[in-house]
Amino acid sequence: MNRIGLYVAGALILLMIASSTLFIVDQKSMGVVYALGEIKEVITEPGLKAKMPPPFQNVVFLDKRIQTLDSTETRPIFTAEKKSLVIDWLVKWRISEPRQFIRNNGTDIRNLESRLTQVVQAAFNEEVTKRNVSSMLSGERDKVMQDVRSRLADEAKSFGIDLVDVRIKRVDFVADITDSVYRRMQSERQQVANELRSQGAAEAERIRAEADKQREVIIAEAYRDSQKLKGEGDARASALYADAFGRDAQFAQFYRSLEAYRASFRNRSDVMVVDPSSEFFRAMRGAPGAAAAPAAPVRR
Repeated sequence: MNRIGLYVAGALILLMIASSTLFIVDQKSMGVVYALGEIKEVITEPGLKAKMPPPFQNVVFLDKRIQTLDSTETRPIFTAEKKSLVIDWLVKWRISEPRQFIRNNGTDIRNLESRLTQVVQAAFNEEVTKRNVSSMLSGERDKVMQDVRSRLADEAKSFGIDLVDVRIKRVDFVADITDSVYRRMQSERQQVANELRSQGAAEAERIRAEADKQREVIIAEAYRDSQKLKGEGDARASALYADAFGRDAQFAQFYRSLEAYRASFRNRSDVMVVDPSSEFFRAMRGAPGAAAAPAAPVRR
């Protein structure tokens, strides 16, 4: 039993020694081997590696993938015409010189990001102050990003990193200016809308007046034509009556007597007091040669 215990203890000791002297570097990291507080070796190739046990040597791992730094500040930047803009940006970077990176920033990436943010913001301030708003919004955004990247190249080397890319995500006015611009745009659009409404109302009145004028002209022309046709009809009727009556005078007198009777006896409530032997009833008595004159009705 004592031998088994010794074997187990020896195995545990060997395992502890192996765990303190062997380490694995994966594909996304690099290993920095320290010897008594100084960097002895930087390992960038993945695999199983060996070192001396602590406290003689220890290992720190750094991420060698591309990192993204987003802007955190929303302080306005003044353009050449003294307009305030807020710029959101991002920077892509990765560690290129681990020794330089650790000397300047330690092993915590957050230290580098804090310092790099200030440098990037200062570079954007210098570039934006040389340009106007229209250039920043459209024309020279690519040029601004290239110039900022060029400005940061030397600083990046001193940090032990490489800049992969610099991008502007958003350019906007500060909140107060945005509200002012919106109110001004709203006022301008309201002015244009009012102008269009007044023009539409004036055009509607013009169209309405023109339509009324055309209506009056059409009615007048129609009345004129109707009166003309009526006159022609009356003239034609008179000609026909004259022609018909000219052919038979006795019939004409008889027809006029019938018209007089119809005019006199039009209403049933009319009462006439007439001598039956008067000239008015001559046509009824069959007396030839005279037409009846209309009798005056007596109303009661």
